Amino acid sequence: MLGVVRMRGEAHGYQVRQDLQLWAADRWANVKPGSIYHALRKLAADDLLQEVATQDSDIGPERVVYRITEHGEGEFFFLLHKAISDTETGPAMFNAALPFITTLDRGNLIFLLRNRIQQTAAAAGQTRLLLNQSIAPMEGGQGKPAHVREMFTYWLVTVEAELTWLKDFVTRLEAGEYALADDGADAFGNPPAQPS
Repeated sequence: MLGVVRMRGEAHGYQVRQDLQLWAADRWANVKPGSIYHALRKLAADDLLQEVATQDSDIGPERVVYRITEHGEGEFFFLLHKAISDTETGPAMFNAALPFITTLDRGNLIFLLRNRIQQTAAAAGQTRLLLNQSIAPMEGGQGKPAHVREMFTYWLVTVEAELTWLKDFVTRLEAGEYALADDGADAFGNPPAQPS
């Protein structure tokens, strides 16, 4: 939500909700309409957002308009870097980060993605090891049933597909695909210029 408010410059909960719906956030994150308003209030209480105005609404109560704070800006980039580079944050965080990759400089984004590639390659290696070492039961001993191999095979296919996509994505970024933060101030996800 920090990223959506940051991108818009200023936003109220309904605008944040609209953006998240456009990005199909309900498919990869547990985002409920009521939780958006609660999260915005919590972010403001934590000094990551600040309330800057209220707007009248024809369909309900006044809308509170928020802007990201300096502290929120730092937190946004911390979370973005972590979500892109660290596989331990999980797929939902990675999906949440992808709409905002253009707020990063090209070299930085590629560096973060290469970190993720290293971790994903290590996970593929570990899964291959599990698949080859400990699946079928040993003669007369305890072990895993042979059909458990399908679970490990599924994990391996999934992690290898991610690895292939990541490598292709980095290649495309290196070739100049997408306008990123160091390509110009109008890269998607960057806040609009504030009036003087």
